[in-house]
Amino acid sequence: MNLDVQAYNNSQSTEDQLICNALAEQINFYLPEAENKIWHAHPVWFLDGNPIVGYSKQKKGIRLLFWSGKSFDENKLNVLGGKFQDASIFYNSVNEIDTIDLKIWLQKAKEIQWDYKNIVKRKGVLKRLK
Repeated sequence: MNLDVQAYNNSQSTEDQLICNALAEQINFYLPEAENKIWHAHPVWFLDGNPIVGYSKQKKGIRLLFWSGKSFDENKLNVLGGKFQDASIFYNSVNEIDTIDLKIWLQKAKEIQWDYKNIVKRKGVLKRLK
């Protein structure tokens, strides 16, 4: 695991560390080809420079975010609306993580991607890659 990501995880409370470490382990397992780094102060995984999945500590818990998750058509992922394609889920206990759902979502994250990498070049317009 990226040392900066491990430092991020270690900076969390005990339960949040468990959640972050479990998420990172699963993401690294199912997306071994993804680049992993701290981006905008939290862990994010990229495929070909495009953000795919990440997590962050928020008031409601640890938020697992899929940049293209709105297109996954998954009821358990919360879509906030707006012009972007992100969707997320919050965890407050490591026991809430459904590894079967997570595996499905990570597979969809590979297969369904919107081009966030070039959003500035396209003046805020998203284009679907896959």
